[in-house]
Amino acid sequence: MATVLLHSFLSIFLGLMHPFYVSMTDIQHNTTNKSLEISVRIFTDDFEGALRKNYPGKIDLIHPPDKNAINHDVADYINKHLQLQVNGKPAPYTFVGFEQQEESTWCYFEVSNVATLQQLQITNTLLHDYNTNQINMMHIKTGSKEKSDKLDYPDAVAKFVF
Repeated sequence: MATVLLHSFLSIFLGLMHPFYVSMTDIQHNTTNKSLEISVRIFTDDFEGALRKNYPGKIDLIHPPDKNAINHDVADYINKHLQLQVNGKPAPYTFVGFEQQEESTWCYFEVSNVATLQQLQITNTLLHDYNTNQINMMHIKTGSKEKSDKLDYPDAVAKFVF
C-alpha cells in the first residue's frame, strides 16, 4: 500500500511541480531474472533541452525524425549521467527503450546478473548540465525492502544498504 501511495504521490508531484526540475529513477530488483529493472522519468521539454546541449542534429523525443539516432542520444546521455555500483562493483546496463507519457519521457534500462542486492550506489547527474535547480529522486525495491532518496543539485551520490 505504501508503494502505491508513494508512486501516486510522485506521479502527481512530478506533473504538478513543473517548472521545477525533477527526475525520478525507479529501480526494481527482479530476483527471478536476477536483474535490476530501471525506469527513468524526465520531463520531456527539459530532457530535450539537455540533449540539444550535448548532441548535434534535431532532437524531438515525441516525433523523432531518426529513431536510431535519438535512441543512441538518449542511451548515451543516461549512461553518462547515471552510474550504478551494485555490491561495490560497477554495474553497466543495457538500454531497452523509451516512451512518452503525457509530459514525461520514460527511459528503460536493465542490469543483468544481480542475484542479490546488498548495496547500491547511484551517481545521478541527470540534467545537472541543463539546470542548477535539478532534483533527482530515486526509489529502490528489492524483495520486501524499499528505500528512497532525493538529490538536490549539486549533490549527485546516493547509497542504499539492504
